[in-house]
Amino acid sequence: MSADNEAEAQEKLVDLAAEFYDQFQRGEIPEMSVPTRTKSNIVFDEEEDVWVYGERESTRSANSVRGARKLLKAVYTIDFLAEQLDQDRSSTLRELYYLSESWDVEEAQFNSQDESNQLIEDLEIVSEVTREDFHMRPEESGAKVMGPLLLREQTNRGDREIHCQDDVGQGGYQIPNNPDTIEFLDNDADFVLCVETGGMRDRLVENGFDDEYDAIVVHLGGQPARATRRLTKRLHDELGLPVTVFTDGDPWSYRIYGSVAYGSIKSAHLSEYLATPEATFIGIQPEDIVEYDLPTDPLSDSDVNALESELEDPRFQTDYWEEQIELQLDIDKKSEQQSLASHGLDFVTETYLPERLDEMGVV
Repeated sequence: MSADNEAEAQEKLVDLAAEFYDQFQRGEIPEMSVPTRTKSNIVFDEEEDVWVYGERESTRSANSVRGARKLLKAVYTIDFLAEQLDQDRSSTLRELYYLSESWDVEEAQFNSQDESNQLIEDLEIVSEVTREDFHMRPEESGAKVMGPLLLREQTNRGDREIHCQDDVGQGGYQIPNNPDTIEFLDNDADFVLCVETGGMRDRLVENGFDDEYDAIVVHLGGQPARATRRLTKRLHDELGLPVTVFTDGDPWSYRIYGSVAYGSIKSAHLSEYLATPEATFIGIQPEDIVEYDLPTDPLSDSDVNALESELEDPRFQTDYWEEQIELQLDIDKKSEQQSLASHGLDFVTETYLPERLDEMGVV
C-alpha cells in the first residue's frame, strides 16, 4: 500500500469522526447510516454479475442508549485505526476485540468479536476504504499459490521477488493479507485453477500439474478468504488469465464457486473488488458422478434444501446449472474431489482435468 493510499484511508476515517462533531455543532443527534446487511437487501446486479447491497439502510443513532454506544465504539475504533495508520502498524480482527478492553470507557469496549468485526465492515462501507487499507488483518487463511508466476512482494523488511515454483517448496507461496501489495513481474501461465481442498491441491502439485499445464494453482481452503478472491481477480483482470474453479460435487461447494465468481452476501459491498464473474466451474459435476461412477454419499435433507434454493438463486439460473442441479436431485448423490482417486492417483491430472479443460476451451 502506497503512502498516498495510507494518507487517503486515514483522511476518510478522520472525516467520519469529524462528521459526528459537525452534527453536534449543528445541534443534531449524531448518526451514521449503512446499508441494511440482510439477505433481503442483497440484489444481484445482472449487468455486473455480482451481488450488491440494495437501497435499504439502517441508521446508528445516538437517540437511544444502544445507538449511542454503537457510535461511541465507532469513534474509539476510528481513533485506533487512524493512529495505527499513522504509526504504520497493523493488527488482526481478533486483536482489535481484545485491545478494546484497554479503552478507558467501558461502554466503548466490545462484547464479542462478532460485534467488532461488524463495526469494521460498517466502517468499510461508509468510508469506501477496505479493511486491508486500514491495516486490519484476519487470522491466517493458509491459502497458497503454486505456478509459473514471478512477483514482487512488499514486506516490512523490504521488497522481495518470488517465483511461485522455483522459489517455494511443495507448500507454495502463501497469499498475504493484502494482495494489492503484490506486483506481477512475469508469468508463463495459461490459466488459473482454484481448488477447494488441500488434499486435491497437494495431489495436483505432487503430480506436477502446474508445471505440465502452465497452471497457477490457487488453494481456496474451503470458503475462500477475501485475500484469495482478490488475488484471483487480479490474476484474471491484470494478466488476462481464464479462471476455473474445482470443488467437491455438493451444493455447499457450488456456493464456494459462486463466491469466487459472483461475490458473497457478507461482502456484497466489495463485489467489484473481489468477484470474478468470468470464472467457470470445472467440477466435480453431477454428471461426472454418473459418467465416472464415482464413490458417493447420499444427499442429506439440508443438501436437498440447499440445491432447491440454488435453483432459485440468480447465480445458478442458467441452463447448465439447472441441468446439473436437477440431475443431482434425481440421482440423490454427492461426491468429493478426491473420489477421483478411485480410478488411480494420476486419473485427475492425466484424464479428468485435461478432458474438462479441453471441453471448456481453456487448453
